[in-house]
Amino acid sequence: MIKKVGITVRYSVLGYLLGEGFRNVFKNKKSTGASLIIMCATMLIFGLFFVIGENVNYIMEEVEAQQGMQVFLNKDATEEQIQQAGEQIRAIDYVATAQYVSKEDALNSLKERFGENGDLLNGYYEKNPLKPSYVVTLTDLEQSDNVYAQIDQLDNVSNIEVRDKTIDALIGVANGIRIVSGVILILLIVISIFIIANTIKLTVHARRKEISIMKYVGATNGFIRWPFIVEGIIIGVISAMISIVLLGVSYNFAIDKLLDSSVATMVSFNLLTFSDMFALVLTVYLILGIGIGVIGSAISMRKYLEV
Repeated sequence: MIKKVGITVRYSVLGYLLGEGFRNVFKNKKSTGASLIIMCATMLIFGLFFVIGENVNYIMEEVEAQQGMQVFLNKDATEEQIQQAGEQIRAIDYVATAQYVSKEDALNSLKERFGENGDLLNGYYEKNPLKPSYVVTLTDLEQSDNVYAQIDQLDNVSNIEVRDKTIDALIGVANGIRIVSGVILILLIVISIFIIANTIKLTVHARRKEISIMKYVGATNGFIRWPFIVEGIIIGVISAMISIVLLGVSYNFAIDKLLDSSVATMVSFNLLTFSDMFALVLTVYLILGIGIGVIGSAISMRKYLEV
């Protein structure tokens, strides 16, 4: 019987706290509406940079899987030496794959490039002037110079050709976007906390006498604080949901326009769909919304709990 009463009281308190939180949201329609608009705008801006950053990371992963370097071995290297070189290359940190290209494979590839004139190279099969090689891809393009230096020290390595000279440019762009996104995220979090804190402060100020009475009759700070924290969480979650819908519509519209433009034919990179990022975006937005709501509420309550 005592347990049942305890559980009933606990649920009654929880119902009161949630009810008061929702009541505060709908009671202050103007300030809540203003907070939602401003928070949606800030979260939408953050979301824009977030999806751009995710696409840059995705493109970098694709480039890392495709680009790298071609390691040419000495013409007179034996099969054993060629195999040993391949094992040494694969053992180097940040090397993803090392695919062997024999002299015959290289000549066949060259014939394909010549197209109809490829038959002109038939005479070279007996005395093939090309070198055996390994096509090396990396797990991290930023380590390209480091891997190059280590491979260059190996025996029977004739020369190394970097397959794509735009690696440094891609890394620079990716790092730049990450830095900008991080700075914008911090600024938007500060702005959002300030907005929610001031919105809830209006509610707290209007009920300051009630809060003082509750304190005098023995109500704990937590009991007084939780309805306002719930209010902040509700504003944050609603803003997150609205922002996700707006971001998804805007992103899909922009991607459709981009794919229909001439840029799509010039650039061979694939882009993520919004559905690919939805789970991550939802998680990040909910964490931001709830976190900002809790912090903003706690800040706005400090003054009025000091009775």
